[in-house]
Amino acid sequence: MKTTKKNIQWASTAALTALSLGLMVNAATHTQAQAPAPDPKIIGTAAPIAGSWSVDPAHTNINFAVKHMGLSIVRGRFDDIAGTVVADPDHLDKSSVQFTIQATSIDTNVKMRDDDLRSPTYFDVAKYPTITFQSTRIEKKKHDYVAYGDLTIHGVTKQVALPFTVSGPIHDPFGGVRFGLLTGIHLSRLDYGVGGGDKFSTGVLAIGDDIDVTISLEAVPAK
Repeated sequence: MKTTKKNIQWASTAALTALSLGLMVNAATHTQAQAPAPDPKIIGTAAPIAGSWSVDPAHTNINFAVKHMGLSIVRGRFDDIAGTVVADPDHLDKSSVQFTIQATSIDTNVKMRDDDLRSPTYFDVAKYPTITFQSTRIEKKKHDYVAYGDLTIHGVTKQVALPFTVSGPIHDPFGGVRFGLLTGIHLSRLDYGVGGGDKFSTGVLAIGDDIDVTISLEAVPAK
Protein backbone atom coordinates (compact mmCIF):
# COMPACT_ATOMS: atom_id res chain seq x y z
CA MET A 1 0.00 0.00 0.00
CA LYS A 2 1.32 3.38 -0.93
CA THR A 3 2.28 5.46 2.08
CA THR A 4 0.57 8.83 2.14
CA LYS A 5 0.15 11.57 4.69
CA LYS A 6 -3.50 10.56 5.04
CA ASN A 7 -2.56 6.92 5.74
CA ILE A 8 -0.01 7.98 8.35
CA GLN A 9 -2.62 10.14 10.11
CA TRP A 10 -5.13 7.27 10.05
CA ALA A 11 -2.59 4.81 11.43
CA SER A 12 -1.61 7.20 14.22
CA THR A 13 -5.23 7.73 15.18
CA ALA A 14 -5.89 3.98 15.19
CA ALA A 15 -2.86 3.36 17.35
CA LEU A 16 -3.89 5.99 19.87
CA THR A 17 -7.42 4.57 19.97
CA ALA A 18 -6.13 1.06 20.58
CA LEU A 19 -3.80 2.32 23.28
CA SER A 20 -6.63 4.20 24.99
CA LEU A 21 -8.92 1.18 24.87
CA GLY A 22 -6.16 -0.98 26.28
CA LEU A 23 -5.59 1.42 29.18
CA MET A 24 -9.33 1.56 29.90
CA VAL A 25 -9.63 -2.23 29.93
CA ASN A 26 -6.58 -2.55 32.17
CA ALA A 27 -7.93 0.11 34.53
CA ALA A 28 -11.34 -1.52 34.70
CA THR A 29 -9.78 -4.92 35.32
CA HIS A 30 -7.52 -3.49 38.00
CA THR A 31 -10.41 -1.65 39.67
CA GLN A 32 -12.60 -4.73 39.59
CA ALA A 33 -9.84 -6.77 41.13
CA GLN A 34 -9.24 -4.21 43.87
CA ALA A 35 -12.91 -3.56 44.81
CA PRO A 36 -14.04 -5.95 47.55
CA ALA A 37 -17.21 -7.87 46.80
CA PRO A 38 -20.15 -7.12 49.12
CA ASP A 39 -20.24 -9.57 51.97
CA PRO A 40 -23.78 -10.97 52.27
CA LYS A 41 -23.03 -11.71 55.91
CA ILE A 42 -22.63 -7.97 56.56
CA ILE A 43 -25.04 -6.07 54.32
CA GLY A 44 -28.75 -6.61 54.80
CA THR A 45 -28.53 -9.49 57.21
CA ALA A 46 -31.36 -9.51 59.73
CA ALA A 47 -30.65 -9.89 63.42
CA PRO A 48 -33.01 -10.08 66.39
CA ILE A 49 -34.28 -6.73 67.69
CA ALA A 50 -33.49 -6.74 71.38
CA GLY A 51 -31.95 -4.43 73.95
CA SER A 52 -31.75 -0.64 74.05
CA TRP A 53 -31.58 1.48 70.90
CA SER A 54 -31.08 5.19 70.27
CA VAL A 55 -32.78 7.24 67.59
CA ASP A 56 -30.35 8.21 64.82
CA PRO A 57 -31.27 11.88 64.22
CA ALA A 58 -29.42 12.04 60.90
CA HIS A 59 -31.78 9.45 59.43
CA THR A 60 -35.00 10.40 61.20
CA ASN A 61 -37.78 12.56 59.78
CA ILE A 62 -40.82 14.05 61.55
CA ASN A 63 -43.14 15.69 59.05
CA PHE A 64 -46.57 17.27 59.37
CA ALA A 65 -49.22 18.71 57.09
CA VAL A 66 -52.07 21.14 57.83
CA LYS A 67 -54.62 22.95 55.66
CA HIS A 68 -54.33 26.70 55.18
CA MET A 69 -57.59 28.64 54.72
CA GLY A 70 -59.16 25.46 53.37
CA LEU A 71 -57.26 26.02 50.13
CA SER A 72 -53.79 24.52 50.31
CA ILE A 73 -51.65 22.27 52.48
CA VAL A 74 -48.69 23.64 54.41
CA ARG A 75 -46.02 21.07 55.14
CA GLY A 76 -43.30 21.27 57.75
CA ARG A 77 -41.00 19.25 59.94
CA PHE A 78 -39.16 19.13 63.22
CA ASP A 79 -35.40 18.79 62.87
CA ASP A 80 -34.28 18.03 66.43
CA ILE A 81 -35.30 14.69 67.95
CA ALA A 82 -33.82 12.26 70.44
CA GLY A 83 -35.25 9.04 71.73
CA THR A 84 -34.80 5.46 72.84
CA VAL A 85 -36.41 2.16 72.02
CA VAL A 86 -36.21 -0.77 74.42
CA ALA A 87 -37.03 -4.03 72.67
CA ASP A 88 -37.78 -7.37 74.26
CA PRO A 89 -39.40 -9.58 71.61
CA ASP A 90 -40.30 -12.27 74.14
CA HIS A 91 -41.80 -9.88 76.71
CA LEU A 92 -43.53 -6.93 75.02
CA ASP A 93 -44.57 -5.64 78.43
CA LYS A 94 -40.89 -4.84 78.98
CA SER A 95 -40.57 -2.99 75.66
CA SER A 96 -40.97 0.77 75.34
CA VAL A 97 -40.64 3.77 73.04
CA GLN A 98 -39.69 7.27 74.14
CA PHE A 99 -38.79 10.34 72.13
CA THR A 100 -38.37 14.06 72.67
CA ILE A 101 -38.76 16.73 69.99
CA GLN A 102 -37.40 20.23 70.43
CA ALA A 103 -40.36 22.43 69.49
CA THR A 104 -38.10 25.29 68.46
CA SER A 105 -36.75 23.12 65.61
CA ILE A 106 -40.02 23.49 63.67
CA ASP A 107 -39.37 24.40 60.03
CA THR A 108 -41.89 25.19 57.27
CA ASN A 109 -39.33 26.93 55.03
CA VAL A 110 -40.83 30.37 55.76
CA LYS A 111 -39.03 32.27 58.54
CA MET A 112 -41.92 34.63 59.35
CA ARG A 113 -44.32 31.71 59.70
CA ASP A 114 -41.84 29.68 61.76
CA ASP A 115 -41.31 32.60 64.13
CA ASP A 116 -45.08 32.85 64.53
CA LEU A 117 -45.36 29.13 65.21
CA ARG A 118 -42.69 29.41 67.94
CA SER A 119 -44.48 32.36 69.55
CA PRO A 120 -47.08 32.22 72.37
CA THR A 121 -49.77 32.26 69.65
CA TYR A 122 -48.98 28.65 68.81
CA PHE A 123 -46.32 26.39 70.38
CA ASP A 124 -44.94 28.98 72.84
CA VAL A 125 -41.55 27.27 72.76
CA ALA A 126 -40.12 29.49 75.49
CA LYS A 127 -42.63 28.03 77.93
CA TYR A 128 -43.09 24.58 76.38
CA PRO A 129 -39.75 23.75 74.73
CA THR A 130 -40.37 20.06 74.08
CA ILE A 131 -42.88 17.66 72.58
CA THR A 132 -42.64 14.21 74.17
CA PHE A 133 -44.01 10.72 73.81
CA GLN A 134 -43.65 7.98 76.41
CA SER A 135 -45.22 4.61 75.75
CA THR A 136 -47.18 2.86 78.49
CA ARG A 137 -47.59 -0.43 76.65
CA ILE A 138 -46.86 -2.04 73.29
CA GLU A 139 -49.05 -4.60 71.56
CA LYS A 140 -48.42 -6.76 68.53
CA LYS A 141 -51.03 -6.55 65.78
CA LYS A 142 -50.46 -9.32 63.23
CA HIS A 143 -47.18 -8.29 61.59
CA ASP A 144 -47.10 -4.78 63.05
CA TYR A 145 -47.25 -3.12 66.46
CA VAL A 146 -49.08 -0.39 68.34
CA ALA A 147 -47.44 1.80 70.97
CA TYR A 148 -49.94 3.26 73.43
CA GLY A 149 -48.70 6.14 75.51
CA ASP A 150 -48.71 9.75 76.60
CA LEU A 151 -48.13 12.47 74.02
CA THR A 152 -47.40 15.91 75.47
CA ILE A 153 -47.66 19.02 73.28
CA HIS A 154 -47.86 22.60 74.51
CA GLY A 155 -48.05 21.36 78.10
CA VAL A 156 -51.12 19.19 77.38
CA THR A 157 -50.84 15.40 77.76
CA LYS A 158 -53.18 12.97 76.04
CA GLN A 159 -53.02 9.24 75.52
CA VAL A 160 -52.61 8.22 71.89
CA ALA A 161 -52.03 5.06 69.89
CA LEU A 162 -49.13 4.96 67.44
CA PRO A 163 -49.37 2.03 65.02
CA PHE A 164 -45.92 1.29 63.67
CA THR A 165 -44.04 -1.05 61.38
CA VAL A 166 -40.46 -2.20 61.79
CA SER A 167 -37.88 -2.82 59.05
CA GLY A 168 -34.73 -4.77 59.80
CA PRO A 169 -32.62 -4.85 61.76
CA ILE A 170 -29.63 -5.17 59.45
CA HIS A 171 -25.88 -5.11 59.73
CA ASP A 172 -24.92 -1.97 57.79
CA PRO A 173 -21.80 -1.65 55.59
CA PHE A 174 -19.97 0.22 58.37
CA GLY A 175 -20.01 -2.61 60.87
CA GLY A 176 -23.02 -1.35 62.82
CA VAL A 177 -26.55 -2.60 63.33
CA ARG A 178 -29.72 -0.57 62.81
CA PHE A 179 -33.44 -0.88 62.18
CA GLY A 180 -36.19 1.36 60.86
CA LEU A 181 -39.54 2.33 62.35
CA LEU A 182 -42.41 4.02 60.55
CA THR A 183 -45.50 5.49 62.21
CA GLY A 184 -48.13 8.14 61.65
CA ILE A 185 -50.97 9.81 63.50
CA HIS A 186 -53.79 12.34 63.00
CA LEU A 187 -53.97 15.01 65.70
CA SER A 188 -56.21 17.90 66.60
CA ARG A 189 -54.07 20.96 67.34
CA LEU A 190 -56.97 22.54 69.25
CA ASP A 191 -57.02 19.55 71.62
CA TYR A 192 -53.51 20.57 72.64
CA GLY A 193 -54.19 24.29 72.74
CA VAL A 194 -51.93 25.06 69.79
CA GLY A 195 -53.33 28.18 68.15
CA GLY A 196 -56.89 29.42 68.09
CA GLY A 197 -60.09 28.50 66.27
CA ASP A 198 -60.54 31.62 64.15
CA LYS A 199 -62.88 31.01 61.21
CA PHE A 200 -63.86 32.84 58.07
CA SER A 201 -67.48 33.82 57.45
CA THR A 202 -67.80 30.58 55.49
CA GLY A 203 -67.05 28.61 58.66
CA VAL A 204 -63.67 27.43 57.41
CA LEU A 205 -60.80 27.55 59.88
CA ALA A 206 -58.00 29.91 58.89
CA ILE A 207 -55.57 27.22 60.05
CA GLY A 208 -56.87 23.65 59.86
CA ASP A 209 -57.41 21.70 63.06
CA ASP A 210 -56.47 18.28 61.69
CA ILE A 211 -52.73 17.65 61.58
CA ASP A 212 -51.26 14.68 59.74
CA VAL A 213 -47.97 13.57 61.30
CA THR A 214 -45.57 10.97 59.93
CA ILE A 215 -42.44 9.74 61.65
CA SER A 216 -39.76 7.71 59.92
CA LEU A 217 -36.75 6.89 62.06
CA GLU A 218 -33.70 4.70 62.25
CA ALA A 219 -32.32 3.43 65.52
CA VAL A 220 -28.86 2.17 66.44
CA PRO A 221 -27.66 0.33 69.56
CA ALA A 222 -27.58 2.64 72.56
CA LYS A 223 -24.14 3.47 73.87
